[in-house]
Amino acid sequence: MASWMWLRCILGPHLQRIHRSTDQSRPEGRAGRRQGWNYQPRSLEKHTASILGWASALWSLSYYSSPLLLCYLYRKGYICSSKLVPVSQYVGTVLVCLLGVACLRGWGRWKNSEYLQFLSILDENKKNHTPTNKKTLRCYDFDFSFWPSDFSWTEVSNPKLSKAGVSLLKPEPRLRGAADSVLHTVRTLPCHIISFLIAHSFGRRMLYPGSVGLLQKAMRPMLLQGQAKLIEECDGQRNKLVACDGNEIDTMFVDRRRDGGQTGQTLVICCEGNAGFYEVGCMNTPLEGGYSVLGWNHPGFGGSTGVPFPQNEANAMDVVIQFAMHKLGFQLTDIVVYAWSIGGFTASWAAMSYPEIQSLVLDASFDDLLPLALKVMPDSWRPLVQHTVRQYMNLNNAEQLLKYQGPVLLIRRTRDEIITTTGPEDVMSNRGNDLLLKLLQFRYPKIMTDEGIRVVRQWLGSSNPLEEASVYSGYEVDDDWCVSVLQSYQADRDVVFPWSVGEDMTMEGRRQLALFLARKYMRNFEATHCTPLPASEFHPPWRL
Repeated sequence: MASWMWLRCILGPHLQRIHRSTDQSRPEGRAGRRQGWNYQPRSLEKHTASILGWASALWSLSYYSSPLLLCYLYRKGYICSSKLVPVSQYVGTVLVCLLGVACLRGWGRWKNSEYLQFLSILDENKKNHTPTNKKTLRCYDFDFSFWPSDFSWTEVSNPKLSKAGVSLLKPEPRLRGAADSVLHTVRTLPCHIISFLIAHSFGRRMLYPGSVGLLQKAMRPMLLQGQAKLIEECDGQRNKLVACDGNEIDTMFVDRRRDGGQTGQTLVICCEGNAGFYEVGCMNTPLEGGYSVLGWNHPGFGGSTGVPFPQNEANAMDVVIQFAMHKLGFQLTDIVVYAWSIGGFTASWAAMSYPEIQSLVLDASFDDLLPLALKVMPDSWRPLVQHTVRQYMNLNNAEQLLKYQGPVLLIRRTRDEIITTTGPEDVMSNRGNDLLLKLLQFRYPKIMTDEGIRVVRQWLGSSNPLEEASVYSGYEVDDDWCVSVLQSYQADRDVVFPWSVGEDMTMEGRRQLALFLARKYMRNFEATHCTPLPASEFHPPWRL
């Protein structure tokens, strides 16, 4: 029995923090909040865990630098049988030493009553996953891979249909004859191979740097602090969801429905950026606004498993929405999807796939990844970049957004340095502008003629509120008249977009409507790309 418990301690999860249970006393002066403490390992466990942590960091560093390291070793003549044998002996010795260190760490855990208590609670939860046991387990913060599953996609969907994943919009294939198609495939085979290697090596890590293990290790103290704040101060609930592709998705839910406010009845699902985590990301904005909030980490981020390719991203978003509906008890009409930066892809996919959601808010997002990818890559790589993006990283936000009929709010950062194709000083190169124009041109094609596009571009060229107001007043836009025209059209006809309003209207009327709609669909925020959005800037989208 003792040896079995020692083995359990050796193979057990790393315990990081203990959150005080809700039935325990509150700390003085902090009414309504739970206070926790970091797990305090004893000396033996502390030092052995530090050694294993450094070994893990060195392994990650060697993994990412392996192409350069292998080239160096090859040029120096170390990759040969006479050199590899002693190297393998050294590696074997190091592994045996690390195994001994792991056994010593297990011994240190075995002598710690706090860790043994946690281990017994974890075992009991795996045997009986009851609400009471789950509540007790949530008082601990530990390696998420050991966390029991709280919800699976198979609970509400046919498992046989889940293998291929949810549906995505695919680029339209070019029509070719049979012989021409075979010849084209042979000629482009090298390009396909190179694109695959780029996408699955440095391309994916450039697009989603938050999935890089070294970055996550560096951010771990900050992430643990953010998670502790959500659980102890906001009474957040951490859950593990299993998507249709088998990836485990790390989520955090803060329920404000019991507070009695109207905003608390609305659930805001947050989609983070390419280096964002729910622990320290955009989740705080709707929280400060009093909303119920559900945050989740991209595949490969934090406790989530997998890699953040578009298909995996959409699969993760799908199980998050299913969890919100079937476990948390929200209707689709009570759900607002809020995204920052690259999170606009999963947010627009959710709006396209679940058109009944209440509304969509996209902050600092773009229309298409390709122009931004071309900006950072050499011009000579253009055909290769185009093929790689369209084949493996097709973040076609605008195309998905056009499938959604509900209310939309776009937030543009006027000093954005990430989604501009030239620089932050050129506000007209912000790809959020293209997202707005494509949306307005689809929904109101008769208004967004060449003249309508011209005046909207003039308004988009404003870099501060004074310039915006000057353009708006310069065309003498009558808001009341614009609302009456749109309401009259909505009352008399089918409200499905695209609308033909403005078809028999003067040029002046179209200009007014174009500027009015642009101002309703987009708000400017004078900040850089990574500046947190204040709760005062988070508004429900405009409804007619």
